[in-house]
Amino acid sequence: LLLGGVGAGQSATLITLDQAIDLGLAHNHTLRAQRTLIQQNQAEEITANLRPNPTLVGDAQFIPIFQPNNFSSDYLNESQQFDLGLGYLFERGGKRQRRLQAAKDQTAVTVSQVTDAERTLAFNVGQQFVNVLLAESTLQFAEQDLKGFQQTVDVGEAQYKAGAISEGDYLKIKLQLLQFQTDVSSARLARVQALVSLRELLGYDAVPANFDVIGDLAYQPLQASVEDLQAKALNLRPDLRAARLGVTAAQSQILLAQANGKQDVTGTGDYTHVAGVSSASLFFSMPLPIFNRNQGEIARTRFALTQAQETQQLASDTVLGDVSNAYEGLKSNDEVVQLYVTGYLKQAQDSRDISEYAYHRGAATLLDFLDAERSYRATQLAYRQALASYMTAFEQLKTAVGTRNLP
Repeated sequence: LLLGGVGAGQSATLITLDQAIDLGLAHNHTLRAQRTLIQQNQAEEITANLRPNPTLVGDAQFIPIFQPNNFSSDYLNESQQFDLGLGYLFERGGKRQRRLQAAKDQTAVTVSQVTDAERTLAFNVGQQFVNVLLAESTLQFAEQDLKGFQQTVDVGEAQYKAGAISEGDYLKIKLQLLQFQTDVSSARLARVQALVSLRELLGYDAVPANFDVIGDLAYQPLQASVEDLQAKALNLRPDLRAARLGVTAAQSQILLAQANGKQDVTGTGDYTHVAGVSSASLFFSMPLPIFNRNQGEIARTRFALTQAQETQQLASDTVLGDVSNAYEGLKSNDEVVQLYVTGYLKQAQDSRDISEYAYHRGAATLLDFLDAERSYRATQLAYRQALASYMTAFEQLKTAVGTRNLP
């Protein structure tokens, strides 16, 4: 992070847009909470890969509780029965492997969903960063405009004292100063609010209270066609990748449902001691798949696969639509910016300068001068808003394509 001065004896942490996005990705609490979903899924992979626990069974029969005189070694050996058995469930159909694969596929979906949340956060940070730039640019212009108009007030005061203008015209000029002072106060408040909103996105612990941003409202042309951007988006968008992985996860669920339709075998080995004789026994049991073959779950997962495939197609269409809308929005804002750059800014500046020059020499009325001043101020503010809208549209296009790097 860069350090720069913001006042006498005071310094602030200055961050660029890229640094702001990195801080947001590292410290935003909503995103950090979503990332725990990946760890939760990875823990479910451990659960899915666990084998069944063996079962230990033991019993003692014919205990002479009501004939305590019979408690003897001979009675225990000849009359009492002892059993000790160990059982284990043998899973058939590759259930454990299918469970593990299904869990891994779901983890992959979650990873892409979290990546998509990062994409959304990057846009929100970028958008709010532009809002801060707009607020600071507006504040700088308001302060410069106030300083310039203060000079006009001073000139008007000198003219009034010299008898060149009436007291009424002088008071009109001085009252107009209130608008410039109000603009400065409003711009300062907007800047503070924009920085607070940005800090909320980054995380309050990510930056100090007196942080500021580095950058200016600037025009950056786009050198790419909508077709190229759509093709790039189809390869990069994490929400589309999540939808594609959702199809794979749905296929894994079908295989798991089919594996669960296989009946498991339970095997048990017993040791028995009765009537002075020790013996061993082997048992096994398996449900007969006459009624329940998991056919309902198999059917459900097949419909779920169709749902996932339709969701994937919808996500693909959404990506194409997002890029197209963002591209057209950027072009529209580009046209507005060019209108100001190629004519209206200079015309507003020239109109104000001419009116001011003419007014000071008595060739124009005070109302003409104040009207030109208001038009100039409105044009400058509208130009800054147009630049901010263009930069925001550029951020929207980056988000729609799924990359921070556009040609």
